[in-house]
Amino acid sequence: MRLLVIEDNRNLVANLFAYFEARGHVLDAAPDGITGLHLALTQPYDALILDWMLPRMDGPEVLRKLRNEGQVDMPVIMLTARDELPDKLEGFRAGADDYLTKPFDLPELEIRLESLQARVQGRARSRVLEVEDLRLDLSTLEASRGGKPVHLFPAGRKLLEVLMRASPTVVSREQLELALWGDEPPDGDMLRSHIYELRREVDGPFAVKLIQTLPRVGYRLARVAAQDDR
Repeated sequence: MRLLVIEDNRNLVANLFAYFEARGHVLDAAPDGITGLHLALTQPYDALILDWMLPRMDGPEVLRKLRNEGQVDMPVIMLTARDELPDKLEGFRAGADDYLTKPFDLPELEIRLESLQARVQGRARSRVLEVEDLRLDLSTLEASRGGKPVHLFPAGRKLLEVLMRASPTVVSREQLELALWGDEPPDGDMLRSHIYELRREVDGPFAVKLIQTLPRVGYRLARVAAQDDR
């Protein structure tokens, strides 16, 4: 793997280089958040090892910019001494794939990186989601049903992706709101409005309905006979 390490602890960086290079991996390092963000946006890496507390820009902010502005989806493991649940949640919401608290064992970090890499390779092989005759291509962001295009706004596309990945499992309202707005959902029931628009596009012209509402629970995507949807 080609790895990027964004970490300001020189001793830790030296240990990472010694361990991973001895096993055939290639590493680059940055001592602060801004330099690391530049490397992550301009160079190809298989994974990022990201410290939380960094000079010039902290780890979560680097990650948010990487995910939201740079649209970079490489695996990221955050390293930090913070081990409280709120800190872990903040890291994951910023876009981390995994979270390792200091001190840690280097073999554990290596196996976590290998697991993330295998997961990414699996996702790359299946970039098209399909449920019944509904299809969503994650590479082109095009959706279709029965071979006919389904026109979606970004919010609807995100909801559809979450529902299709979980199908036929129920997805709670809280999970859908988190996918759309993180931990700051807007006032009012905007989720209901987005689900309405999604149902109109996905189910409206078709006899067989796919989007099910489970009152006070959430939504799921699965085949429903036309008469049961009324």
